[in-house]
Amino acid sequence: MAAPKKGRSASAQSRPGRALVLILIAIAALTGGMFASGHTTPRLGIDLAGGTSITLTAKNEPGQPNAINKTNMDTAVDIMNRRVNGLGVSEAEVQTQGSDNIIVNIPKGTNSKQAREQVGTTAKLYFRPVLTTEVSGADKSATPSPSTSNSSKATDKATDKATASPSSSSSSSVTPSPTATSQGRAVTDALKADSSPSAGSSASSSPTPTPSGSVDPATAKLQAAYTALDCSNKADRATAGDGAKPADPTVACGQNGSGQWQKYVLGPAEVAGTDIKKAGAVFDTQSAAGWKVTMDFTSGGSKKFAAITGKLAQQQPPQNQFAIVLDGEVVSDPSVAQSLSGSAEISGSFTQTEAQDLANMLKYGALPLSFKESSVTTVTAALGGEQLHAGLIAGAIGLALVILYLVIYYRGLSAIAIASLLVSAVLTYVLMALLGPAIGFALNLPAVCGAIVAIGITADSFIVFFERIRDEIREGRTLRPAVERAWPRARRTILVSDFVSFLAAAVLFIVTVGKVQGFAFTLGLTTVLDVVVVFFFTKPLMTLLARKKFFASGHPWSGLDPKRLGAKPPLRRTRRASAPVDTKEA
Repeated sequence: MAAPKKGRSASAQSRPGRALVLILIAIAALTGGMFASGHTTPRLGIDLAGGTSITLTAKNEPGQPNAINKTNMDTAVDIMNRRVNGLGVSEAEVQTQGSDNIIVNIPKGTNSKQAREQVGTTAKLYFRPVLTTEVSGADKSATPSPSTSNSSKATDKATDKATASPSSSSSSSVTPSPTATSQGRAVTDALKADSSPSAGSSASSSPTPTPSGSVDPATAKLQAAYTALDCSNKADRATAGDGAKPADPTVACGQNGSGQWQKYVLGPAEVAGTDIKKAGAVFDTQSAAGWKVTMDFTSGGSKKFAAITGKLAQQQPPQNQFAIVLDGEVVSDPSVAQSLSGSAEISGSFTQTEAQDLANMLKYGALPLSFKESSVTTVTAALGGEQLHAGLIAGAIGLALVILYLVIYYRGLSAIAIASLLVSAVLTYVLMALLGPAIGFALNLPAVCGAIVAIGITADSFIVFFERIRDEIREGRTLRPAVERAWPRARRTILVSDFVSFLAAAVLFIVTVGKVQGFAFTLGLTTVLDVVVVFFFTKPLMTLLARKKFFASGHPWSGLDPKRLGAKPPLRRTRRASAPVDTKEA
């Protein structure tokens, strides 16, 4: 039984070149992939590349004085993170500061501008029936649009055809500007027409004129708001409908297909954004609509949508339209020809970016709070560059000290350690460059610190292996068997040590946020690479060099000199010669 075991051992020892060839092929393939992808340098975080830091301050909602609380703030942070990650922005940081502030750090990148536009957008979506609408303010003097809609339509996927078309213009959009009295009458008449409740609202949600003919205060307030609203004025657009609850009628602004600003009186919200199950941006190849946003409703949302579209299909323009209202602004107002259910789409003059942005916000949900930008600061890379420079100097000094120690103490063995460190460094750099576009990894200062710490972890593995070999030589064994006997014990120690380091990095990555995760990720990555390098490079290289005379003979500069190590004489030399036989006595 001993002979086959010895044969297998000899076979394993005679093929260390296979492992070396394997790791060299892997390095060549990864390096080639790096150059082929065009990403030859790691992506940098905001502290190294610069970027934008935004401070968002939460605002109390009307009627909800206690809305700003830890639960809502944490929910807002989570939604903002998902929105930014959905855009592929790497190393973006979203975290709370104090009780009502959220800090968003966005590094420079192709999507950083989009991210800034999305993080503070509340994205509260409602489907409201249109009660009345007209071209607003300075746009009245312009040539009226042939349609008051935003060139949008609703579709029913069950029939796979368009069932609603752009609405025709209302009389108010093609006639001279009405007076304040006629505008107020239009609001009152519209509210009368909408006084019958729908499936999604109560009868009390729409104020109606009193029997005596006088207008109740809520309707009068709505009339005054509609009359005074000038949607061509940015300040008016920003405050239109402020304080309105979903169950109340409100006023709003939106742009029609000709770019003119329309003002609307809208009925109570019948369908909310929370009734949307999923949303996506799709390019419509069947029409000239271009990019559009498709939405699939939940089962409850589908029923609500069918109810409101069934009701609107029986009305006359413009009251057969429903407005899709996002954060108080009408983004689309399609007309309805029949009851719809299941899904809808928003189409119009969308660019690809605009459609993807809207779909992204609808997909990840509305923020529970409204926010305003308190400050926007441009972060330069100068400070981070100085810190990186100082960190690299510290790392170079540490690496030089490690190499100096290895050369003085291990002499010839230090060449194996230095070569292994170089292989580990190449693998780390190439993987960091490839992981940037692959998973959004970005190199920041803590990540650089993790890479510097990894130098000590990698060097520790070599030292463990070398010391095991020296122990075997001290026992009187020659180098080749000493390497093979030392490896199993060194391997166990290295695996246990690296497992503990990787476990610590994994826990740190899970329980922390922001830049600390960069440190944990880099530490975990380099720990895994340490195992790969030791198993596929250091050990096979040591096996090959053990056959060379310089190391096998125990040269004083090899680091394996038996005399310097205090080796015991080989066991066969400790046997005493038999005493000579005295022939005379015999």
